Amino acid sequence: MPGFSDSFWSNDYAAGMHSLHYVANRPLGLGVLFGKLQQGVIENRQVLTIARMRAEAEEAYGQRLSEIAPAVDKIQGGFTRDDGASVRKAYEGVRSEMEEASKSHRKIAQNIRDLVVNPFSRWCEAHESRIQDSQDELQSRIKAHDKQAEAVKKLRSNYFSKCRLVEDIEEENKLAFQDPETSPKGKQPIPEIKVEPEPELEDETFEIGDEVYSTEQVKKILAHMLGNIKMGETKTFLGTYQNTSAGTDIVEYLQKNMGSSSVSYAERIGQDLITNGFLRLLSVGNTFANSSKMFYQWKSKAFELAGVPEKKVPLARTFSLPTAGGEGSDSPVVGAVSEYLEKWNVINTARPNETPAEKMRREAREADERYKAAIQKLDEMRCELEEAIFVHLKFLERCELDRLKAIKTVVLDFSGSISNVIPSLQSTVDNMMLYQETVQPAGDLRYLLENYRTGSFAPKVMVYENYYNRVDEQTFGVDLEARARADRKRVPIIVTTLLTYLDHHYPDLEGDETRRNVWLHEVPLTQTHKLRAKVNNGKAPSLEVFSEFDIPTVASLLKLYLLELPDSLVSSHVYEIIRTIYNTPTADSDQARVQVLQQTLSQLRLTNIATLDACMNHFTRLIDLTSADEEYVVKLATSLAPCIMRPRTQTSLTMEEKHAYRLIRDLFAYKDPIFTELKRLSTQGTSTGSVRGENNRPRAISTDESNRKAHMEERNRLLLEKASGSRSRATSPAPSPRGHRRDKSSGGPETRFPIQPSLTSPTSERNKRQSMGPVLPKRTSLEVPDDYPMGLSHPADGNFVLNGGGPTITTTATATAAPPSVSTVAEQIAKLETDSPLEKRNSLGRSGARFVGGRRVAAAAGSEKENRRDSSASQGVTLVDRPMDY
Repeated sequence: MPGFSDSFWSNDYAAGMHSLHYVANRPLGLGVLFGKLQQGVIENRQVLTIARMRAEAEEAYGQRLSEIAPAVDKIQGGFTRDDGASVRKAYEGVRSEMEEASKSHRKIAQNIRDLVVNPFSRWCEAHESRIQDSQDELQSRIKAHDKQAEAVKKLRSNYFSKCRLVEDIEEENKLAFQDPETSPKGKQPIPEIKVEPEPELEDETFEIGDEVYSTEQVKKILAHMLGNIKMGETKTFLGTYQNTSAGTDIVEYLQKNMGSSSVSYAERIGQDLITNGFLRLLSVGNTFANSSKMFYQWKSKAFELAGVPEKKVPLARTFSLPTAGGEGSDSPVVGAVSEYLEKWNVINTARPNETPAEKMRREAREADERYKAAIQKLDEMRCELEEAIFVHLKFLERCELDRLKAIKTVVLDFSGSISNVIPSLQSTVDNMMLYQETVQPAGDLRYLLENYRTGSFAPKVMVYENYYNRVDEQTFGVDLEARARADRKRVPIIVTTLLTYLDHHYPDLEGDETRRNVWLHEVPLTQTHKLRAKVNNGKAPSLEVFSEFDIPTVASLLKLYLLELPDSLVSSHVYEIIRTIYNTPTADSDQARVQVLQQTLSQLRLTNIATLDACMNHFTRLIDLTSADEEYVVKLATSLAPCIMRPRTQTSLTMEEKHAYRLIRDLFAYKDPIFTELKRLSTQGTSTGSVRGENNRPRAISTDESNRKAHMEERNRLLLEKASGSRSRATSPAPSPRGHRRDKSSGGPETRFPIQPSLTSPTSERNKRQSMGPVLPKRTSLEVPDDYPMGLSHPADGNFVLNGGGPTITTTATATAAPPSVSTVAEQIAKLETDSPLEKRNSLGRSGARFVGGRRVAAAAGSEKENRRDSSASQGVTLVDRPMDY
């Protein structure tokens, strides 16, 4: 069951701290928790009020009972005159019972005060003080964090503005010494100018909207645009910009002349004009929008390509003040301005030889340093805030549990103070005892979590955004593919280094149970953040840094890295597809489900697939080598579920779903067939791309998602139909509309998995592995043999393959292989279940491989069926991950 520390997080730490912030009639994050804790304080007061008023009622009742006997004795001539009557004895018995009842009720009142009211009132005051102190401390920390975040936003805006000014002044310097536009046309060698760049311009193409235009076509389009779109001047606080047009004017022209049927398509064309360097936004960012308040400046490149003269106005700054003898010399305003300008160092005596361009560059560098320092400080404050929140959440969980236990004790003492004195109220006491037994502290705590939790721990990292899109100085929080490109690896170096380090240090631990518990141990976030701070520099981490921490801390660093990714390893874009897979009846069939999972995971970027394969290799080998039982596999999959796949936005519905857990169980059980198919699909895609030709350049990533929902629904329907075999007719030969995906890597064959034909046949390779079988000792644990290299050679390092059982994997495939059918997947699953030499368990299917000498080798090496399949293969291929080319 999750605790407070993993249940009350939200994107805004301060949500509900200053004043409860509601979304869909529900407060967010810490506001929910403190609202419930304050509710608990009020509940304590209600319980205390009940006990106090019951004591007062018992005291008043006893007092009234004690007044009965004296009042009766005042009556003369009654039972006092009849000493021997039996009726008198009955009367005296009733009278004495009244006095005993009075004493009993007074004793009940005193017991309630001593056992319930006095101690519980003191405890309630201390509990309320603890809750308030915790809330005040967190509120002060959150205020400081928010203040620093606002400062970072201002510094970022200032830094970007300085960089744009540097670009503007550099562009002005380039155009400063060109011939004026009014020069005689005869002096310009027009034929030479047109002839010289033609060979280069003919080869250049421009992609605008869904069409690809040549240079000559773009020249005509731009000339027509510059002559028909309304242009003017736009004044900002930085100055006046020439040749600007409003976004609405550009969209209106595109709809009339470019055949744009919708505003969204016109905005796509405008975005492509910005991407190709013809337009620029006069604000922060580079997004095109149909807005009358957003102005765009036509850049010099557009005028040069269109052959249209550009309107230029020289920059000038003049200050005119009245002289001493003028009429305005006595004005107090003029005097104040003059005094201010006297203090202004106009000639820049501190740097007399500094040009305006150098000054702009210096100011940009200084703004960059201030922005970078503020980001670092904000990151430190965020880490400290998260650590404080973790500590307080654990403390508050104990406080709430103690409160519930205290209420249970109060009810027990309250009933005891009555039942010990008045046996006649036993039935009432039994009912109260029954009520007391119904109080379940753990159940109430679980109810609070199930009905009011807002989300699991998913840190949101504010990364440093370099103006030139470099990610050289940071590792955590950076996009996975961007980090891999910076490392020039298919898998980020931080992931491969962590997995390799753990593989090499598992043998240092005592027993398989200790090795398995590395991934289940709850490491303090403070310890993990210390290790994170030492490796969060964008460089390959040093093994000496890991040696300063224990093994569970290193494992927790990998989980923290996956949690801090902008998107989960299995992208949130396919979350709905995964949900559909496990919610449909076909999910009960392993064959159909595995095939649909193959098609779904193939939509991920290659970096995500490779990283996922590296992680699954590590965990499946750990499960196999340590002989993990079903209970451990369940706990491991539950712990890794939020690290591998998370929805885009956590809701009360997604928090109760187990799709990520079921996906990990399937990846554990059917890792080999799934990743073998993913590798085959990527290989087929690479071969197809090479056949199409080398002239196809990568398509730029589109930002249009107007039809994403419709495309996703259609894709889900096709996947389900293919899995269930309900497709009854062939697909239409009509070309499908061109779409642009965000969750795939773009590029030619050089960015896919390189494939090199193996120089040896599959039969000889198989015989070679068979010959090594008797020599290498069979491994039963994670011990490292003496001849095993201790370097960073791991299936998950830079030279890995998708389904790697070792550093290099040879598979038998052809370049024109068809997509796998249900029967093919069934054969792979059947082989997986029958050929494995390991003991079968109910937890998950074992791969058809065993570990010998620390390496994965084929288990059914002597099988005749395997020999026939290997002998029928024409050629083997070896997957090698090379450094990526840019």
